[in-house]
Amino acid sequence: MTTPLLVALGGFFGAVARYAVSRWAARRSPRFPLGTLIVNLLGSFLLGWLAGSGAADATKLLVGTGFMGAFTTFSTLKWESVQMMQQRQWTKAIAYLAATYLLGGCLAWIGYHVGR
Repeated sequence: MTTPLLVALGGFFGAVARYAVSRWAARRSPRFPLGTLIVNLLGSFLLGWLAGSGAADATKLLVGTGFMGAFTTFSTLKWESVQMMQQRQWTKAIAYLAATYLLGGCLAWIGYHVGR
């Protein structure tokens, strides 16, 4: 019973944090999905850090599965990318996807090594 509660608690705070970051970013960048990019890149780094940190299983459930699972978003990334493509904003779509995947992978790697 403890495992689902840890994941749920982390998920609650992750969802609230994602909402706050998205609202903040939307005010600063209304034409680009900066909020999704920020949460996904930050989440990549933090998950890498968590994986390298040797954290206890309960911490991995709370922070990794719960918080980061709700904080980061693959579905929103895809939806925003499709919208850009439908609007023929090819450069923006490619830059968004490239930044997410390339920087995300790099930040996860860096986070892992920082965590070690």
